[in-house]
Amino acid sequence: MTPQTPTPAPPPHGIRRAVSLYSFQEEYFLRTMTVENCVAAAAGTGALGIEIIPEQSIPGYPVLTDAFVERWHAWMRRYGTTPVATNAFLDTRLHPGRLLTPEEQAASVRRDIDIAVRLGTPIVKATINFPPEVMAAVAPYAEEHGIRVLLEVHAPFHYEHPWILEHLEVMHRVGPHVLGLMPDMGIHVKRFPRVVSERALRDGARPELVDYIVRTYDDHGDTHALMDIVNYRGGGPVEFSLARQATHYIWTEPKDSLAHMPFIGHVQAKFYEMTEGAGEYSIPYEDILPVYVEGGFSGYFSSEYEGNRHIQDAFAVDSVQQVARQQRMLAALLGEPGASA
Repeated sequence: MTPQTPTPAPPPHGIRRAVSLYSFQEEYFLRTMTVENCVAAAAGTGALGIEIIPEQSIPGYPVLTDAFVERWHAWMRRYGTTPVATNAFLDTRLHPGRLLTPEEQAASVRRDIDIAVRLGTPIVKATINFPPEVMAAVAPYAEEHGIRVLLEVHAPFHYEHPWILEHLEVMHRVGPHVLGLMPDMGIHVKRFPRVVSERALRDGARPELVDYIVRTYDDHGDTHALMDIVNYRGGGPVEFSLARQATHYIWTEPKDSLAHMPFIGHVQAKFYEMTEGAGEYSIPYEDILPVYVEGGFSGYFSSEYEGNRHIQDAFAVDSVQQVARQQRMLAALLGEPGASA
């Protein structure tokens, strides 16, 4: 009998799994799930890191009551979960006729840092519209409170985008222990999301134009030319919307992240459609995770489901099932014992 060659063990890594409660937005909005239900569902997948958007999930935000904080920490104990990140949205125009001043913007971020401290999360995600000067202004406060503020690198932005380069200058000056990056895996959309193109068809888009848009994206063609082409071919509002959407997805090589790995503190594991047993339709996690292992990343990959909004017109949304499928895939790709996709 010829002995079988043993399957090599996956390389060691410090990557852990989390879920953003944003993934359950459909059910939370419809009140079929509470915040506690969302935490329990995440824990049920084996993902023990919890990411929360206070503006979405905390009643009365920006006021954070002692009662909510007590319930939050009780849930963490009950389900064996760990708070890993909060999300901060920067309002820039709260006053009619003028923008908030940089100091007013920084004050709102310091408030979000205070919330993160009370919830026990070490990371605050800064949405892409955070100006570099605001990040610099809040850095001392974040450092004093043991918080890392991470800028979300969200499509169509990428590591070589001028806005990101401005931020990187500040990050290198301040240090990765305070300011860093949170890449959203929507920067690695290799195939046009099927749930998006199928929704356009249900909304009455002409199939030949949908096919043209999808093929242009999948072939890495000039998506910025699509609006003109759709116009010349007589497209209407639905086709224009789909063509515009094609410019909001991007494909960047996963290895582009290696140069910035010391600054990457958390990953938004965006997904649009988990197919049964076949992984994510558009984003090749099988190519992404090995890069993060190679780079020595030791933070969380946090599920962020965004397919719900594209199917809710015709199908029942089951965010819990979709998150569970992604978490099984992540566990298998990470070589966790007993895991299978």
